Amino acid sequence: MKMSGGRAAVEALRAAGVTRIFGLMGSSTLDMYDALYDAQDIRHIGVRDERAGTHMADAYGRITGRPGIMIAGQSGPGATNLVTGLAQAYLAYSPVVAITGLPLTQHMGKDSFQEIDQHTLFLPVTKKVFDVPTAKRIPELILEAMRIANSGRRGPVLLNIARDLFAEQIDGEVQYSRAAPVKAGYVDAATASEVKKLLLGARAPALLVGAGVKWERGHENVMRLAGKLKLPIAASSGHGDVVPNDHALYFGYAGPPPYGNPVARELIHEADVILALGTRLGFNTTLYGNDVVPKHANIVQVDIDPGAIGKYYPVHLGIVGDASSFAACLAEAVSEAEGKEVAWLERNQGLRKMWDALWEERGRLARRSVTPLTPEQVFGEVRKVLPRNAIVALDSGTLCRQAADQLRYYEPPALLTPLDFALVGFGYAAGLGAKVAAPERPVVSMAGDGGFGMTVIEICTAVQSGINSVGIVLDNECWGSEKAYQRDFYNERYIAESIVSPRYDVVARSCGAEGYFAAQPGELAEALSQALKLDRPAVIHVKVDPDAIVSSRKDALKHRVSV
Repeated sequence: MKMSGGRAAVEALRAAGVTRIFGLMGSSTLDMYDALYDAQDIRHIGVRDERAGTHMADAYGRITGRPGIMIAGQSGPGATNLVTGLAQAYLAYSPVVAITGLPLTQHMGKDSFQEIDQHTLFLPVTKKVFDVPTAKRIPELILEAMRIANSGRRGPVLLNIARDLFAEQIDGEVQYSRAAPVKAGYVDAATASEVKKLLLGARAPALLVGAGVKWERGHENVMRLAGKLKLPIAASSGHGDVVPNDHALYFGYAGPPPYGNPVARELIHEADVILALGTRLGFNTTLYGNDVVPKHANIVQVDIDPGAIGKYYPVHLGIVGDASSFAACLAEAVSEAEGKEVAWLERNQGLRKMWDALWEERGRLARRSVTPLTPEQVFGEVRKVLPRNAIVALDSGTLCRQAADQLRYYEPPALLTPLDFALVGFGYAAGLGAKVAAPERPVVSMAGDGGFGMTVIEICTAVQSGINSVGIVLDNECWGSEKAYQRDFYNERYIAESIVSPRYDVVARSCGAEGYFAAQPGELAEALSQALKLDRPAVIHVKVDPDAIVSSRKDALKHRVSV
């Protein structure tokens, strides 16, 4: 049968099971949008900025485990606006498929209207860039992009499609045969036995668990392994939801101060054997030094990407494969009886005492009745109200990075952060994407006043599309990380660190959302409690102490220590 290239694109997405698309409509892709008009089973969420839309698709992919789809409807500026969002997804290994237009094929290479070299532009921030050569290949290459984005180490894929190819009529039907799931790697009995022997012979072993387990929803496998051998668990940076946080053997983030916590750091730093499951041992977790990962530890690293094995630290044993499946295989190879005889039970008890003391101190700081509100008060009030099944999306910056370890997560996946790209402006849009992915779950995003201001217009997207997430704006009137550096390393020579923001609760109400303002103890908890009961989007503007900021990248500012 005859169909346009635009309809073929829609039919390909439908064949792949896509039901949600984020996009900003533009003239280059009008024939695809015209086909979406008839696609009643596919919901289109119209965004106000392509960057924010890509963050939504990124978050959607992380929560559902399927590629998030973003359409940048216009060639040139519409496409270039994708770059930051795709770079974010690329360093987070998030499956995103982005579709954007090109000028007419007859105009290419003539410096025509809105023409740039889009292929070269996107190469560094994607797994693959397709310049679709003919209309007939549109469905084939969209389906191939879906496969690539969600296979192996996941990541974004982009398709450039000339506007005349969307309009061209082609023959045929879109057919897509869903292949059986591919299970990565095979763990032979000898390998499992070797790892088991290494663990049982350890004095102070530790599990360090990252995104590779989350992608396969492998928390049950990790908990089964940890439970059998009484192995204490720490999370890699940005992945505090690797297991439910009330698990008896979980001790939080292992990252460097101030963003990890001292219990998890001691757990990893004092370990003689580290079983690293689905983590690269990357910068945000380790700073590539030995303050977290000790020189003396024997590391067994399991990752789906061969290039990640031993990339930053020498390993005793590297295993290429799915970390979740490996945890399950290893759990089968050990017995409950062996866990009763291990040498580190007393150490676990010491870690538990430290963990309980840490949370007792955090609770004490959260209960203080002072103004302006401290970060500890803010996090305490959020913990008090946040439902057990909530999803939290965090921005980057000094306050949000502290929040990652100060909040609790119980139903994985439950935490979205910018990860290694550390992108300011990610949080609010990611929260919207997460809510589209899981409308039955409460979704709360947190961002500083600077980061929220970058994507504030997406409140209109939330209202128009009925995306009922709750955004919390942490207003400390500054670019917190940079101000902390200027305070600690530049003799308080402050320049360009201050921010003047509107009352975002007022902005939210002007957009048709609900807005709350919190400046006194207890007001945030009350506002969040009310907002979570609403049937519409909400924004809570919270005034936070501008002096409650911390330096993180001290490694990069050693040259200023003696200044």
